[in-house]
Amino acid sequence: MDFDFGKYAFYVWGCYGVSAVALIGLTVLSVVAHRDRAAKLKALQETLAAEKAQKVDA
Repeated sequence: MDFDFGKYAFYVWGCYGVSAVALIGLTVLSVVAHRDRAAKLKALQETLAAEKAQKVDA
């Protein structure tokens, strides 16, 4: 495989670098958002279960 891009090497490798940073950033943001939403869902489920338990006891 030929990685010699001549006078366009800076542009080509720069584009690869920017693309890699963008993909890594999107992956990190997606994982963080997923964890946050999973924690919120768990809290809501616990709240709902507690409310149901109160209604049954009443």
